[in-house]
Amino acid sequence: MEDCIFCKMVKGEIPCRKVYEDTGFLAFLDINPQAPVHVLVIPKKHVARLSETGDRELLGSLLSIASAIAERENISGKGYRIVINTGREAGQTVDHIHLHLLGGRKMNWPPG
Repeated sequence: MEDCIFCKMVKGEIPCRKVYEDTGFLAFLDINPQAPVHVLVIPKKHVARLSETGDRELLGSLLSIASAIAERENISGKGYRIVINTGREAGQTVDHIHLHLLGGRKMNWPPG
């Protein structure tokens, strides 16, 4: 998508602090972190929101990559949270599917 900020990051038009990249996915530090570890994981292919994909491989890869990053960031043992906001009322501000990997502190419930 032409005006999608995440697509621009994938193309290298907007810089980001990458923590992971392969041929299909990119992970980078959130610019407004809500925890000591706050990483966004996105597919390079533009998909606006979770409700617009039935691609199990894509969704599984997002989770697998997040899990690997959590291990590398040493938050696997204590715990971490994965969040996918879908739609405006849920807090999705960029129309490109992405997950938030949050950790490094105690999480509260309910989250919202």
